Amino acid sequence: MTVKAIPADPDEYDELAALAENAGELGLPPAALPPVERLFVSDGEGQAMSALVFGRADPEIVFLHGGGQNAHTWDSVVLALGRSAVAVDLPGHGHSFTRPDRNYGPWLNAEAVAAVVAQLVHGPVALVGMSLGGATAIRLAATKPALFSSVVIVDVTPQVNDPTRSWSTSQRGTVALLAERPTYSSFEEMASAAIALSPRRDPVAVRRGVRHNAVPLPDGTWRWRHDLFGRRDGGSPSWQDFTSLWEDVSNIKVPAMLVCGGESVFVAAADAREMQRRLPALRVERVTGAGHSVQSDQPSELARLIESFSFGHAVF
Repeated sequence: MTVKAIPADPDEYDELAALAENAGELGLPPAALPPVERLFVSDGEGQAMSALVFGRADPEIVFLHGGGQNAHTWDSVVLALGRSAVAVDLPGHGHSFTRPDRNYGPWLNAEAVAAVVAQLVHGPVALVGMSLGGATAIRLAATKPALFSSVVIVDVTPQVNDPTRSWSTSQRGTVALLAERPTYSSFEEMASAAIALSPRRDPVAVRRGVRHNAVPLPDGTWRWRHDLFGRRDGGSPSWQDFTSLWEDVSNIKVPAMLVCGGESVFVAAADAREMQRRLPALRVERVTGAGHSVQSDQPSELARLIESFSFGHAVF
C-alpha cells in the first residue's frame, strides 16, 4: 500500500509547530521532541486514513481518539511516554476520509484502523483508545488479537450511550459541543465555548486543541474538523448503540486495563463491575482530577499508567 505525507493544510496552519507548547507544559526540553510526520494510508477500500507517526523506530503504541476529536488529543501523552507511536484519525475525523452514510461506529472503525496498523506497525503493539476510540479498541482487541499486545480502554464501556442516563452540560464537558451547531462565527467564539466547558485545563492548551480540530471557511466562519454533524442517508443504520460490544469484551484475550476519569460520569460503577465480571484479570484505574478526556486533563498520569501496564515499568 502507498504510504506518504499528506499535503499541507489548505489554510497554511502548521499543526506540528504546536508540539513545542505541549512539551513545555510537561516540563520537557525542546530536545525531547521526536520527529513527527503526518501520513495517510489506504483503509483497504481505497479511502485515505490519516495518522500522526511519532519517532523513527517501529511504533510501540497505537492511539485512537474519541468522537469529535482527532489524533492530536494524544500529543501530550505521547511526549510524556517518549515512545514511538501512531495516533490515528478515525474515519470522519481529522484528515481521514468521510463516509457518505456517516456511519462512524466502532465496527467499521475497527476495519479501517486494522488496515492502518497492518501497514505502519510491525509486530504486536499496545493499543490505547478513549471513548469512541475505546469502543473501537474493544472491537479490535476482540477480533484482531494478533495485532496487539495489550489494550488500554479510557473512560468507556459498551453501556456508555445508555439512553436511560442523562447528564448535565457541565458533566458532559466538551462532549456537549457535539450536540451544538457545527459552525461558529469566529475562531474566538469556538475556542471560548470549549474553554468554558474545560475547567480542569489551561485555556492555552484548550485553544490549541480547538485549533487542531477547527477549519476556517471561505465566508469567515469556522467549523469542526469532524463529520459527525449533518443528515445521514435514510437507510443508514444507527451506530450509537454500543451494547453489542459486551460480547467483544468477553472475547478479549490480551491484557486489558480500564482507565476512568475520577470526575467523569461516563463509566458507572455497575459498568466497571460488568467489565471485570467478563474480564476477571482486568486492571481498573481511576484518575483523580480528570473528566472524560483523561488524556487532556491528566496526560502525565495517563502516560504513567500506560507505561506501567503495557511495558511493565512502574516509573519513567
